[in-house]
Amino acid sequence: MDESSLPLPILTAVAAVVLTTVIIYLFYSGKKAKPALDPVEFTPLPLVKKESLSHDTRRFTFALPNGPDGVLGLPVGQHITLKFAETLEDGKTKNHQRSYTPTTGDDTPGTVTFVIKVYKAGVHPKFPEGGKMSQHLDSLKLGDTVDMRGPKGHMTYHKNGSFTVHPLLKRDPDQKRAAKHFGLIAGGTGITPMLQIMHATLRDEPNSNVTLSLIYANQSEDDILVRKELEEAVEKYPGRFRLHYTVDRPPEGWKHSVGFISKEMIAEHLPAPSADGSTQILMCGPPPMVKFACLPNLEALGFKKTDYFVF
Repeated sequence: MDESSLPLPILTAVAAVVLTTVIIYLFYSGKKAKPALDPVEFTPLPLVKKESLSHDTRRFTFALPNGPDGVLGLPVGQHITLKFAETLEDGKTKNHQRSYTPTTGDDTPGTVTFVIKVYKAGVHPKFPEGGKMSQHLDSLKLGDTVDMRGPKGHMTYHKNGSFTVHPLLKRDPDQKRAAKHFGLIAGGTGITPMLQIMHATLRDEPNSNVTLSLIYANQSEDDILVRKELEEAVEKYPGRFRLHYTVDRPPEGWKHSVGFISKEMIAEHLPAPSADGSTQILMCGPPPMVKFACLPNLEALGFKKTDYFVF
């Protein structure tokens, strides 16, 4: 029996089934995967891997709640809030929260990874208790959980240098910006949001003409995080990525800068301001670095408030 001899009702039913199947496939294939986290409610994530990168810096990897194929769903430029409850001597509990930028995104299904500096108690006289959150994370054993929620943040990177700045006051309108040249200034673990931007503009947009120049400040050469990845990026993306270090305590034969970020350092190693706003400076690091070393020197060089953003 050929198709032409089939009764019309049967042909109609078969066509309906095929059409429904196609519609369902198109619906689900075009549907974005549900993000792993909720922006309001905290979700516990178990620690599955812990690595020591230096004497005081760790890499923590957590399993996502939406399974091994699940995606984080965190927009580039956003971060995640972590929370834990500390039990005090009187038996009461105190919640501690801290926001961190992960070093992985949707390209790493099933997990999310953070690079975090551990601030130990009794090391710095101004902060005798150290960092509550970082010490708690450092004490975790595999399988222990940490509550997380997100995304959170005031910047969202889109594509090919375009991004949106979300003002602190919700009544103010979003700012749409577009960069041809990014200047990045990072201090310590402030490198993590810069990695997000680097991955988005270099790795994920290989045909883009957007360039990035990074000044990375640390106390010593041993404190430089993800150094291998940064220097491999210089080799892999010639003409699109430049890298310069500055440290407070240089080793003998050090070929980069020494000391605080200066006006001269910015002028030499970052792109100059542009009248059309196509040069954008992104910063993340200790507040004193941003307040006293970065912002005054940027403004002295002619950068306007719409030319820079602080994570």
